[in-house]
Amino acid sequence: MKILIAYDGSDCAEAALDDLQRAGLPREAEAQIISVAEVWLPPPPPSSYEIVEEARQVKVPADLKRVYSKGCAAAQESLAMAERARDRVKTNFPGWKVSADSSCGSPAWEVVFRADQWKPDLVVVGSHGRTALGRFVLGSVSQRVLTEAKCSVRIARGRVEEPGSPVRIIVGIDGSPGSEEAVRAVAARKWPAGSDVKLIIVDDPFMPPIIGDIIPPLAESIEQSNAEEQAWAEMILARGAEMFSGVEISVTTEIRKGDPKKELPKVAEEWGADCIFVGSAGFSNRFERFVLGSISAAVAARAHCSVEVVRKSSS
Repeated sequence: MKILIAYDGSDCAEAALDDLQRAGLPREAEAQIISVAEVWLPPPPPSSYEIVEEARQVKVPADLKRVYSKGCAAAQESLAMAERARDRVKTNFPGWKVSADSSCGSPAWEVVFRADQWKPDLVVVGSHGRTALGRFVLGSVSQRVLTEAKCSVRIARGRVEEPGSPVRIIVGIDGSPGSEEAVRAVAARKWPAGSDVKLIIVDDPFMPPIIGDIIPPLAESIEQSNAEEQAWAEMILARGAEMFSGVEISVTTEIRKGDPKKELPKVAEEWGADCIFVGSAGFSNRFERFVLGSISAAVAARAHCSVEVVRKSSS
């Protein structure tokens, strides 16, 4: 397994490192820690007008900019931070091969660029703890990475727990290939003894309050449709539970009514979950991801626990 960890030295980044110990990750893996410095080339020196004009005509290659910026003080500080994080991860996961590197530019885009190059199975980023409204309107590094990365992304919010203590995992499923991939990912992880998995389908039945009084036949048809949806949901949950056959973990299932964007974070808070796993909606282009949004992005923004959005690796 290849894991890319974004680290900036903040409390959220520290929490993300702690959260790795409760993510069911394998004992042997290859991890790369990247820290990004937001630095740019300085303006031309204040000399004569001719020198400035001549400098404006020179296009500095992107590779040269990168070489310059990696040598500046901010980049060196970022590399030192990444190396400290590397040492901590190696202590917690002695079987991992861990490297550290720094980059320069926009943190979100640099992480996505590195993921596109290295093709990890999972990208881990910390959440900066803004309110849900702030994350949706202002955006954040974690949300940008979640939206743009082609692999699975874990937005980590660490909890104060003893290492090796049981973990509570929620998996939101809807019968789609993406949610099936999420169930499969959870079943393949190595969880501490006594851990629990709750598979949840959130159904939003259609039944206007007064429709039965206005159009009784239509109301009867809707009730029948809702009953069929219930049976379908029970079948999907049973199929998901079967994936844990032979896995030493407690599995329960639940059907809830309402909007999955709200209900999954709500049940996670009620149950004290450590993480919510959801499948990616698999939008085909950036326009769809930004304008339409997705259940996975909304859950990641609202939840108080870690959220892992599972995408099938293309590598």
